[in-house]
Amino acid sequence: MRYGQIVMGPAGSGKSTYCSALVKHCETIKRTIRVVNLDPAAEHFDYPVELDMRDLISVDDVMEDKDLRLGPNGGLIFCMEYLIQNLEWLEEGLGDFDNDYYLFDCPGQIELYTHVPVMRTLVNTLQRWDFRICGVFLIDAQFLTDTAKFFSGMMSALSAMVQLEVPHVNVISKVDLLNKEDRKSLERYLDPDTKDLLADLSENMSPQYKNLNKALASIIDDYNLVSFLPFNIKEESSVDDLLCSIDLSIQYGEDQEVKVRDFEEEEREDGDYENDV
Repeated sequence: MRYGQIVMGPAGSGKSTYCSALVKHCETIKRTIRVVNLDPAAEHFDYPVELDMRDLISVDDVMEDKDLRLGPNGGLIFCMEYLIQNLEWLEEGLGDFDNDYYLFDCPGQIELYTHVPVMRTLVNTLQRWDFRICGVFLIDAQFLTDTAKFFSGMMSALSAMVQLEVPHVNVISKVDLLNKEDRKSLERYLDPDTKDLLADLSENMSPQYKNLNKALASIIDDYNLVSFLPFNIKEESSVDDLLCSIDLSIQYGEDQEVKVRDFEEEEREDGDYENDV
């Protein structure tokens, strides 16, 4: 059995920073975690990359192809579809070792998690390869300062949850960047009350959007799936709590044998050492 996180979220939501923080945290606790870059438009990493999709194809390669004539978004979709057509490259790069734990750092284009079946195909394939997968969807904590943006983030997260159909954890990232006043209201957004948020929208938006906002709130309530965990990279406990929640969702470690120390053997070794002295 192997394990993986599909790390998703809008562009700029902190996906790569999240991956970097988890890698550093796992180094501290003596645990191995590997990162696979699945963003063909990525430019920089501050963590070691086990496998890089840009070695297979990149957005720059596609945009430079005069026959394709694709822009950035079209080029990215083309790259992701090319990956699905060449999954043997991914399978070979991942290897086949029990208890491996991977972070799949994914692109931020929302259409990949709504109506384009690429990510669903990828998740299904990983599951066939004996992976337990958790979806991790990040939204920027700055969304908390604008209720309309937060509603948009909730709808995006819900869309990804419904599309992928795997255990899912939603995360409010960049909590460390919030000012004191916004941090005080953070609890309100972790398990959001849509009626409360709807009242905010009604106060700050034109009345013509009232029915639309009500319909969106109703969808979120009907599914009753969207809640969030905070993520503060400056607090080790925040990183650890989030990782524990994700591990629990995919039952990480339950198949591993418990290591029992042989204290009698240690005592005999200590006694032999004392006798030698």
